Amino acid sequence: MTETSSTAPADIDVCVCTFRRPHIAATLASIAWQRLDPERKIRVIVADNDDAPTARETVMAAARRHSLQCAYVHAPARNISIARNACLAEATAPLVAFIDDDETASPQWLAALTGTLEETGADVVLGPVRAIYRPQCPAWMKSGDFHSSLPVWKNRKIVSGGAGNVLLKRVTAQTLRFREDLGRCGGEDTAYFHALVEDGSRIAYARDAVVTEDVPQERESFLWLLKRRFRFGQTHGLLLLEAAPEFLKRTQNAALAAVKAVLCLLMALLNLLRAGPLRFWSLRGALHAGAACQLMKKTGRHHAP
Repeated sequence: MTETSSTAPADIDVCVCTFRRPHIAATLASIAWQRLDPERKIRVIVADNDDAPTARETVMAAARRHSLQCAYVHAPARNISIARNACLAEATAPLVAFIDDDETASPQWLAALTGTLEETGADVVLGPVRAIYRPQCPAWMKSGDFHSSLPVWKNRKIVSGGAGNVLLKRVTAQTLRFREDLGRCGGEDTAYFHALVEDGSRIAYARDAVVTEDVPQERESFLWLLKRRFRFGQTHGLLLLEAAPEFLKRTQNAALAAVKAVLCLLMALLNLLRAGPLRFWSLRGALHAGAACQLMKKTGRHHAP
């Protein structure tokens, strides 16, 4: 089901996937407040991933309140890749942006993304997602800023990133789809951008294209961070496994990841009395442990972490 508030052609389709999150209204408001060239027309595409179209009234009311051209798409259910792909299927503008429904765009967000795209000639531009911590949040978590999200660099080249802050050329974005086998467990955006790079797309970084995300209390724990890093490692292991599924190569990669995990554990033990290094090495070890565990599983193209 798709409901559209207007059919005027847009220059940028801004996509938001949502699932039972009231913050979607604030996200839409921040999109409406963009300081963008008046000649550029924005349309918002909201894909509701709930079983029933529960966000429809909130979305359409926000669109009317802020005079936003908006397409509401019901894309069930409980699989973020289904919602992301529904956005791509609905998009018609030359440029497609993604922002999450728990994020708030800074006023210069789209201007910074489009400016970087034009200056660099890149196919994709990623921006930073800056975490906003509660005053009651532990000081070590604030200083470490573990919840913010930046692109993944390798040899001065961006090789992956997240879909919470990105602008893509539609011709580039629609050559691929987000993997539904990863849509429930996570890692679908990492795999998507990895595949884009493998296909020859170039990714640039716009440091001024800032979006912010409030860190909820339930994520203010070291255990949550460990689980998150482990899942990141699982995705990395899955990509390594699919790139080289042969038994010997898979065993080599698994052994290397396991050795790295053990070394990180040893470093953590050596820093038991130093909270900062202890957390750093523990989180790094969780990443390698996740990769090792994934690589030790039986191979398979659609084997999700």
